[in-house]
Amino acid sequence: MSNNNTRENFGSKIGAILAAAGSAVGLGNIWRFPIETGQNGGAAFILIYIGCVILLGIPIMMSEFLIGRHTQANTAGAYRKLAPGTPWRWVGRLGVLSGFVILSYYSVVAGWTAEYTILAIGNAFEGKTTADFPAIFTEFVSNPWKSVFWMLAFMIITHVIVTRGVKSGIEKFSKLMMPVLFVILIILAICSVALPGASQGLEFLLKPDFSKITGSAILSAMGQAFFSLSLGLGCLCTYASYFNQETNIGKTALSVSLIDTFVAIMSGFIIFPAVFNAGYTLDSSDIGPSLLFITMPNVFGQAFGSIPALAYIVSVLFYFLLVLAALTSTISMHEVVTAYVSEEFAMSRRKAATLVTLSCSIVGVVCALSFGPFEGVKIFGMTIFDFFDYTASNFMLPIGGMLIAIFTGWYLDKKIVRDEITNNGTLRAPYLPLIIFILKYIAPIAIACILLGQIGIF
Repeated sequence: MSNNNTRENFGSKIGAILAAAGSAVGLGNIWRFPIETGQNGGAAFILIYIGCVILLGIPIMMSEFLIGRHTQANTAGAYRKLAPGTPWRWVGRLGVLSGFVILSYYSVVAGWTAEYTILAIGNAFEGKTTADFPAIFTEFVSNPWKSVFWMLAFMIITHVIVTRGVKSGIEKFSKLMMPVLFVILIILAICSVALPGASQGLEFLLKPDFSKITGSAILSAMGQAFFSLSLGLGCLCTYASYFNQETNIGKTALSVSLIDTFVAIMSGFIIFPAVFNAGYTLDSSDIGPSLLFITMPNVFGQAFGSIPALAYIVSVLFYFLLVLAALTSTISMHEVVTAYVSEEFAMSRRKAATLVTLSCSIVGVVCALSFGPFEGVKIFGMTIFDFFDYTASNFMLPIGGMLIAIFTGWYLDKKIVRDEITNNGTLRAPYLPLIIFILKYIAPIAIACILLGQIGIF
């Protein structure tokens, strides 16, 4: 293992917050949250979601933060330090494996955002009919050369940023990319809300409909809060290992949660007014890539079609927004695995990052080809891409999050928890007993419900 004294720290509080927020903010904020909200009671769902973030998300995020900062180690090394000689070390290793698996297939979708940004810049969507967009998407993802090229291009960009280190790479680019992401979000939301008939979309998104709040909707809110914040993946634990001792863990967790929720809600302000203006309705089939790469190009063309220049600008900004959201996520997942390889095998950051990039690229190529030449290869009836996605989302992340809550609530020395959250007694934390109670009892049960709901038992 490398000497912890050689490890970098984030150079500023805002850098640490934006990097952690970038880890949480991803494509799921933009394609899943608005649909879940629209289908499950609008503002009523948002209120439940916020409650889940407060009662479930923030405590687990604080757990990951305090474990990472206290140990100043990669996520696998952190649990080995805190629980030497026990099976708890596998919690950290599960996080590393999750980061590797998700980065491998997520980079394929990230590559799609790059392709569509280029298409938008080239004005390729102008004049297309509703029937054209599914064909454009199918032709692209089934083309092995295009899909693999953009996946590799995105992986290389991620690699370059990670190899530059924590301050010069991750922090520097987070401080650049996240503000740009916020500005684009606001511009697109203003454009969408200004459309004729936007009030219908806003009403659909924001009007509380408590009749739709069922047990399933509550599970959806808990699941969305959990996955949106990137809990159980090891990203937040790894980033926290670069926090300095002055970082306020409670405030940082709250800030990251607010930023992530802001991005999700603003995505709804972008999507629903435009969708209703274009005369569309969204259903469960629109959750996922079809919303971003089939529905939205058509929606923007119809909603802003009376002003072609505006339709062009909105399309370019929207897909560039997706590139930024995807990139902040791929950087954090790459860093989880890179930090593990570098520290556990005494390898330089550059060599470790190169090994991670090559390994994930190989698996990513296989995932990309599962939409083309490897489409007939099935694992339990799923394509390779879908199998990786299903396994990571429905098993690896919930199990990881549950174990983190149990570890912090039941096993970890409460003095460590108290010292980290209070910065060795220099900060007041009257909420600490509540956090411990949630981690001991509420979070494990809630995540178990999410897990059972995801696999169809509930």
